[in-house]
Amino acid sequence: MSDIRVALIGACGKMGTQIIHRLLNTEGVTLSAAFDLVNIGKDVGETIGAGKLNVPVSDSKDISSVLRRTKTDVLIDFTIASATAANAPAAAAAGVNLIIGTTGLTAEQKTNITESVVKNNVAAVISSNYSIGVGVFFKLIKDAAKYLGNDYDVEVIEAHHNQKKDAPSGTAVTAAEIISREMNNKEYVFGREGICPRGKEIGIHAVRGGDIIGDHTVMFIGNSERIELRHQAHSRDIFVGGAVMAAKWVVSQKKGVVYDMSDVLN
Repeated sequence: MSDIRVALIGACGKMGTQIIHRLLNTEGVTLSAAFDLVNIGKDVGETIGAGKLNVPVSDSKDISSVLRRTKTDVLIDFTIASATAANAPAAAAAGVNLIIGTTGLTAEQKTNITESVVKNNVAAVISSNYSIGVGVFFKLIKDAAKYLGNDYDVEVIEAHHNQKKDAPSGTAVTAAEIISREMNNKEYVFGREGICPRGKEIGIHAVRGGDIIGDHTVMFIGNSERIELRHQAHSRDIFVGGAVMAAKWVVSQKKGVVYDMSDVLN
């Protein structure tokens, strides 16, 4: 069986560099193409310190033709919402499966990507977090919300590095969505200021500073007690490993379907 051919957008960035190094050390996959806004035309391996790979950095405006020419099976995208909103449908139209870890996508952007996946009969994994530990974290908060019911106040607190552009994080929003479904569709309040008596909402708070990779805490607060569930990322490797796992998994799944990381882990 031939290797799965994987392309990457944002290949020269921090996440892109780590993903490429992981791909090079993973059996059954081959780096087929690389895209970025910088270093166009240069060998991506030499650019990121991995040695010559004979894979040039391409401009994303050429994504469709490059993906077809390189016979790419899967595209991994951990960039920004505006770029993903344009590149994901183009990749789907080229018959390429998608692994999307971009956060900050609007509802309209998500709908357009989903429609392109269905229309072009490819498969996609779209997740706010590719960490295996976060997958377990999501299961734990779902169980806690189910058992605790509406007698407990819920606060979600996330912290990331000072370069993160969107707030709150996609992982925090996903956590709130999971809890809300278990607790009769509670509404969200993003931070608080001034006179704002607490109701039955889920509070969501964002912290930005330094080089924090990603911390997420969910507090279930009752009278005389509270339960806190927390996940802390110590390295981007946890996201890298999950993304590569998802890329290997998605090619054999039913087409025309958008999956999330819980499907991969199951």
